[in-house]
Amino acid sequence: MKEFRHTVIYHTDCALPLYDEVDVLVCGGGPAGIAAASIAARQGRSVLLVERLGFLGGAAVAGGSGTVCGTFLCSDTPEADGPRQTVFGFTEEFLQAMRARGGVTPPQLYGKTYLITHDPQVYKEVAEELVLGAGAGILYHTNIFGVIKEGDFFYGVVIDTKSGLAQIRAKVLIDATGDADLIYRAGGGYTMGDNGTIQNPTAMFRLGGVDTARFSDYWGPDTISPDCVTDLLHEANRQGWHLPRVKVWVFPTPRPGELLMNTTLLTGRDGRALNVCNPEDHTEAEIVGRRQVQEYARFFREQIPGCEHSFINDCSPEVGVRQTRSIRGIARLTNDDVAHARKRSDGICRCPWPIELHAGETPYLFWLINDYYEVPYGSLVPETGEHLLVAGRNLCAEHQALASCRVTAQCFEYGHAAALAADLSIRRDLPLRELSGAEIRARMNENGARLD
Repeated sequence: MKEFRHTVIYHTDCALPLYDEVDVLVCGGGPAGIAAASIAARQGRSVLLVERLGFLGGAAVAGGSGTVCGTFLCSDTPEADGPRQTVFGFTEEFLQAMRARGGVTPPQLYGKTYLITHDPQVYKEVAEELVLGAGAGILYHTNIFGVIKEGDFFYGVVIDTKSGLAQIRAKVLIDATGDADLIYRAGGGYTMGDNGTIQNPTAMFRLGGVDTARFSDYWGPDTISPDCVTDLLHEANRQGWHLPRVKVWVFPTPRPGELLMNTTLLTGRDGRALNVCNPEDHTEAEIVGRRQVQEYARFFREQIPGCEHSFINDCSPEVGVRQTRSIRGIARLTNDDVAHARKRSDGICRCPWPIELHAGETPYLFWLINDYYEVPYGSLVPETGEHLLVAGRNLCAEHQALASCRVTAQCFEYGHAAALAADLSIRRDLPLRELSGAEIRARMNENGARLD
């Protein structure tokens, strides 16, 4: 694996052209970035959201994850109990806007809980309208090249565009890249999974031309594959197919005749785990992923009732990423916090989602039955560095804890919390690390988070 320089620091005397100067700069337009930009602008702050692609949504859209997970409690009798929502706030606002356009399904059974599948085109439209409607600006097709920093203080970023490099200055920066890119560019502290072992990426795709009624009759109500399908996958592999994951998840979508396919398991062709922060691994994941998509689509077409005339309707623009860098924060969400459903006065988000580890042919699931834990505000605050927060899956969390807290509903709420913290920090001229997590929680409740 080739070595790359990772620290790119400019100082405040940087002579690059000034693109903009704002109160809050949000880097990354996934769920956390969407929420952060929208909420910060509603506080009256000048806000700019910088996104490397030409649309918002991050892994939920570009990575094709296609679902909103983490909203409902788990249960040993989920069909009897039904979906029981426990995460609200910006998550509920976004879902309501999606429902108004027919862009989401009703809750679907997923093992011992429920999730919602969305239409990616509607997601893009709703996200953009919420951000712009709040008064924030958006800058698409823009990469973060470096950071502007003096000592421990962040003052902005250097962006890379088709027109060249420029700088953006801000009072508070929110790293919603998912990969802790700002911390990385600044040479800050981070961890990578379990001593470097991270969860596998996945190539998501959509299967069109499906007789969904016949498919559902065969598959059953649970979106996790029944044992008979696992048996078929094992048998196909014995016959020479290449289907490395034998417990697969398939979701009806808001579009007629379409299924969202979470089936692939991406490792290097030499068997190694792929770290998409490395461009060689990222490239290999894309190539391996497309080949697996074709193989799984053929399997469903030949083996699964209702899919006889199906076709690959859409393949995600990039592989779906579950885990890369996690910051070293002033607080850390631990595996025990999750396993024992820890509540806390500075909790800024509830999470009822199971520990969902993707490694090997069968994903590991640890369910939180009729309960949830709370994520501390300090997990968004880096251990060193002022004027900077993170929001999204790059928060400070242990490996198994991250396998639970990384999902969409929680990322919305991390962005929600980060925006309110940014506003308080600017309003009071206080360091982000000195803010009260309990006060941020109270402000989130005023915004409909229902944490108490």
